[in-house]
Amino acid sequence: MDLRIFTEPQQGASYQQLLAAALVTEDAGFGGFFRSDHYLRMGEASGLPAYTDAWVTLAGLARDTRSVRLGTLVTPATFRAVGTFPVLVAGVDHMSQGRLEVGLGAGWYEEEYHAYGLEFPSLSRRYDLLEDQLAILHGVWSAGAGGIFEHAGLTCKVRLETEPLRTFQQPHPPVIIGGRGGRRNARLAATFADEFNISFVSAEIAKAAYASVRAACEALGRDPGSLVWSSGQTICCGRSEQDVARRAKAIGRDPSELRENALAGSPAEVLERLGTFANAGVQRMYLQVLDLSDHDHLRLVAEEVMPFLPE
Repeated sequence: MDLRIFTEPQQGASYQQLLAAALVTEDAGFGGFFRSDHYLRMGEASGLPAYTDAWVTLAGLARDTRSVRLGTLVTPATFRAVGTFPVLVAGVDHMSQGRLEVGLGAGWYEEEYHAYGLEFPSLSRRYDLLEDQLAILHGVWSAGAGGIFEHAGLTCKVRLETEPLRTFQQPHPPVIIGGRGGRRNARLAATFADEFNISFVSAEIAKAAYASVRAACEALGRDPGSLVWSSGQTICCGRSEQDVARRAKAIGRDPSELRENALAGSPAEVLERLGTFANAGVQRMYLQVLDLSDHDHLRLVAEEVMPFLPE
């Protein structure tokens, strides 16, 4: 199982705090450093010292890190114009010299849209935007040299010169589609994704969602083994019970609740829980780290969990 670090900067983080955590992640040998794509805090967090844009910070991290893979989990297709998004993706992929992964979803946090004066379309319309975004990205990426890609989609029409939009990675950066494995979500994942992610659910729910996407793959004649199957869970690990309690308090959670709903406890307890997810088919786990200042937490997981991961 591959472990990646996943952060929630809308809860309050400066770019320098993100970079410091990303550098520790890189040095510790984790598979990637990812962030959410949100503009508004959730729950009781302060949002301080700053809200930051996901793609602005990815561009900075692309230049300020060396080897760790970078991406969003996940960018709502409603946040950025679908026609211009390939420019953003290509730019950051070149800046990172091919370390970008593109996480996409339909969007869900309605309060955030209202706060910033953004339209919050119906779920069906949000999926229309997502489908157009995926079709445009793949169309641009798969076009022949010097070609023009034209797309008359569900929400827009584009006519794009493809050569200036080439990514550093060939044929393209990996695409991660997040969701719960509903019918349309599963079809889009089977059609366009390199990785399917379902996060903050039990191993049983993840397994059921994977089954839905596998069935969609088979219906389209795609080998389900060509996808990476991933999930995400909050991490709260400690060498002692006091360490676990201290880290739980820092993120406003209870240790017993975290043990039930997340990856919490000693390294051995975390490994046991990861084994449950591995048995459900999870190949990659995104560890949601909510205290970006606790670099020792990252090092502990790298030293006491990562070397003993289930196959």
